[in-house]
Amino acid sequence: MTVELHLGDCLDIMRNIPDKSIDAVITDPPYGIDHIHAGGRSSNNGWSEALYSGNWDKERPRKEYFDEIIRVSKTTIIWGGNYFSDYLPPKMRWLVWDKGQRNFSLADFEMAWTNQNKASRIFEYSRALANKQGKVHPTQKPTELMKWCIEFVEGDTILDPFMGSGTTGVACVQTGRNFIGIEIDEGYFKIAEKRIHDAQQQMRLPI
Repeated sequence: MTVELHLGDCLDIMRNIPDKSIDAVITDPPYGIDHIHAGGRSSNNGWSEALYSGNWDKERPRKEYFDEIIRVSKTTIIWGGNYFSDYLPPKMRWLVWDKGQRNFSLADFEMAWTNQNKASRIFEYSRALANKQGKVHPTQKPTELMKWCIEFVEGDTILDPFMGSGTTGVACVQTGRNFIGIEIDEGYFKIAEKRIHDAQQQMRLPI
């Protein structure tokens, strides 16, 4: 198992990756909904100022980012796919994370677009359990959710071009997959680097 991490713009890095050479991309790009300030999720309303700061979610990534993701990967899973449906071709399989809580200020569920022509699937995992993992990124997904996504992948190498806090990388370490992560924000890159390193150390501990 190998881990390869890059600090930089994923578009520049992906342009150097050959066609269909990555077994899967599993990623959660910025949705462009200004997550930090929308719906009252600001430090003035009791949310962590350190966690909910910055302008990383002001705009969606451009279509060319998604064109590159699809070009380099055999299997593609993009969380927030409903925010990018004008960029992505129609496919049968959508993945759904049911958060087990209704009428909360945030969404009851989240959706991932895939390039697979297979039946759609739902993963039930409560928001409360997700929050127990220790949130270091505003839109951080549960590790168990990313491990579930990996079950739909054939092959050993997974790329996350919007790595954020590194949850996809942690899931890859825990399932014995090779991981390539790219993150443009230096602060989140360092967080991801530490989380993935800690996961590697944990996997080496004797049972």
